[in-house]
Amino acid sequence: MEEPRKLKGHKASTTCCIASQNRPGLIATADEDGCVCWFDLRCKDKIFTMDVGNGNPVSSICFKPGNEDVVYVSLGSEVKCFDVNMVTASKLLHSYNYNKDEINQIACSSKSSFLAAADDSGDVKIIDIRQNHMYKTLRGGHTSICSSVQFIPWRPWEVITGGLDSKFVLWDFSKGRPRKIWDFGTLNTGNKGNTGQCLNPAFVHALALPEVDVVDKFVKICAVARGDGVVSVINVESELNAVKSKSSAKPKKGSKSTPKVGGSSADPEIENQNGGDLHLDHSLGGHTAAVSCVTFSTFGDKGKFIISGGNDRQVKVWDWSKFFMAGETSSGTDFLRSSLSLSRKVNWLCTTPTDSENLIVCDTSKIVKVYNIG
Repeated sequence: MEEPRKLKGHKASTTCCIASQNRPGLIATADEDGCVCWFDLRCKDKIFTMDVGNGNPVSSICFKPGNEDVVYVSLGSEVKCFDVNMVTASKLLHSYNYNKDEINQIACSSKSSFLAAADDSGDVKIIDIRQNHMYKTLRGGHTSICSSVQFIPWRPWEVITGGLDSKFVLWDFSKGRPRKIWDFGTLNTGNKGNTGQCLNPAFVHALALPEVDVVDKFVKICAVARGDGVVSVINVESELNAVKSKSSAKPKKGSKSTPKVGGSSADPEIENQNGGDLHLDHSLGGHTAAVSCVTFSTFGDKGKFIISGGNDRQVKVWDWSKFFMAGETSSGTDFLRSSLSLSRKVNWLCTTPTDSENLIVCDTSKIVKVYNIG
């Protein structure tokens, strides 16, 4: 593996990163000292640094969809909104203080109407960013820390969340209640006889969804980074259709039914190619420790690959589409496209829409690494 390009500018360990889709090569990275560094990969040095946290770590950062001159940053229990249109300077536009506990991730809806903030209490605050006020609190889905949240691009009133209770929850945030809950702590989602899999709890550390312009080409899925080293690929639409059909079916008088939480097979190689879920574990060339982050590729055939990073200091590039596309037949080893060995644990990663220098990795060091994924 060729040496990665190294981006210097941070004075503390890097925590997260984002890459512009409208201006290829422009990226923002954040750290534990509360700084956000902006880089243009066409240039040698960083463009400028924003001190947004006054020494407090930045836990998450995201662009406003449709207007990348606006970014949202979370630190502590606060979300800050900045205008970065000036290229070498920033302006604070808004500050939101609705969360009661430390925020772990923020996400903005594809229509730029709402922002979600998941925190340590297990709550998710949905903020109306057009009117700048609280819209709804999502509570009761998680019994522990809510680590991750994402809006579903093709369902404008739904979000998904993951937590350190091993639960993956799909919400109707207009009503403030869950539509479906998966509990990875009770589901048998590994491959049979897989003695190499790590035995950590199946905490949900991160979630990723393909962008709205990708889902028409592929199955509508969600990638889940788990603490037991598994990357689960959930066929969200298939699961929701199953819930809908069950709810519409009238039970017989006097009968009792027990709702099934989640649904998956123990052997992804033989599961239905157009339904069910895929679980990428150690037996398929996957991680040997907790998976800390996951994303979809924005380069090449957009959305074709899932890229995961873990505490085993590995980055895995998965061709998940082989499992779901009609007519495809694959053995388990075909899913792993490539693997990168790093010197440190991976905190976060993202991709750029370019043919080279298209994988950005934030690890536990102060230096951001840039890799080429073909």
